[in-house]
Amino acid sequence: MQINQIVNVDLVKQMNSAVVYKFIDQQGPISRIQISELSQLAPASVTKITRNLLARGLIKEVEQQESTGGRRATSIVAEQKVFRTLLVHLGRQKIVLAIMDLSSKLVKHCAFDFPQTQNLADVEAALLTNISQFLAENEKKNAELIAIGITVSGFINAKNNLIENLPHFSLAQPWDLANRLEKHFNLPTYIGQDVRSLALAEHYFGVTKDCYDSLLLRIHRGVGAGIVINHEVFQGYRNNVGEIGHIQVDPLGKRCLCGNVGCLETVVSNAAIENKMQQMLEDGYQSKWLSLESHDIEAICKASNKNDAVASELIEHVGVQIGRVLAMSVNMFNPEKIVISGEITQAKAILFAAIRKTLESHALPTSVVNTPLVASELENEDVIGAFALIKRALFDGSLLQHLLAEQSAE
Repeated sequence: MQINQIVNVDLVKQMNSAVVYKFIDQQGPISRIQISELSQLAPASVTKITRNLLARGLIKEVEQQESTGGRRATSIVAEQKVFRTLLVHLGRQKIVLAIMDLSSKLVKHCAFDFPQTQNLADVEAALLTNISQFLAENEKKNAELIAIGITVSGFINAKNNLIENLPHFSLAQPWDLANRLEKHFNLPTYIGQDVRSLALAEHYFGVTKDCYDSLLLRIHRGVGAGIVINHEVFQGYRNNVGEIGHIQVDPLGKRCLCGNVGCLETVVSNAAIENKMQQMLEDGYQSKWLSLESHDIEAICKASNKNDAVASELIEHVGVQIGRVLAMSVNMFNPEKIVISGEITQAKAILFAAIRKTLESHALPTSVVNTPLVASELENEDVIGAFALIKRALFDGSLLQHLLAEQSAE
């Protein structure tokens, strides 16, 4: 019983510190009395927490607020420039490394090809070498690296932070990458699936900040979805929620990498759109702006924006297929907002009109009538999801307590 009480006290301290820090980070400049009123924590508790955060350098005092009759209250903001994060994205073809400060400002960014080997030890060794070199080349005085965030194009077991599947690499057993990086660099490390992490970033920094529930559809080399419910990314017990790209839309379509036929991904991914355009051009479709030599996703979007008939027809077809699948999602959990992410949004005038029309004809009218359909405005989409994982660790108090514990130990 006594042990449980100690654990509970520590948990309460962590949660209270996280609540105070989150208010400062999201609403600063803010006074201690305002934090107390918003958090419903006692002024003495807020003062003690902010004293600890100040001592660690995680927050700082700024100008005093206007007086309301008594002593002028001092405002507090989060310290963002001093602290840095290492971000890693393991894509299908590239590995991306980046450094961001806590304001989400990108300090440095680089990418290298995924090692051409199926030997996991070689991949891990190459990754460690590249990260070490990247950090050594970008060291800065008076800047503290506090955590590592990793996103992966595969399945993550959120309970034990293991990579269970990669779409381009055969894993004989789950890959304990996060724990290995944490031990090697002595930094707290957080790992997540890339699209789900991108949905979290959209919720923290993007167009769904004002939503409890939202759906993000990411269209790139593949197609995936991230679902946020009551401000939390929905993982599901089996950790593979959101594989919307593998819903069948064409029973007579092409074979998908997953083994099924006619998945959404085989119709609306960047490669699928480019391949379909090539086929149309080979079949004799005429375009003023596109040719067999130039018909990548960006060129197709630009052509559709210039009212090119071939490009517009293809983009509209893509929008219809997306709309049909999104209608199922809308009927199931009725998100407050739907976000589309990817290069295809460059053609959103035609794309969104087709999606909206299909949604209205396939989803429940009461569910879709007030559901905005918007394009993502996030920058640095390859690494912002990894940064969101670190931000979540600050907001839930786990990383915050680690940083405060370091201060106490010194």
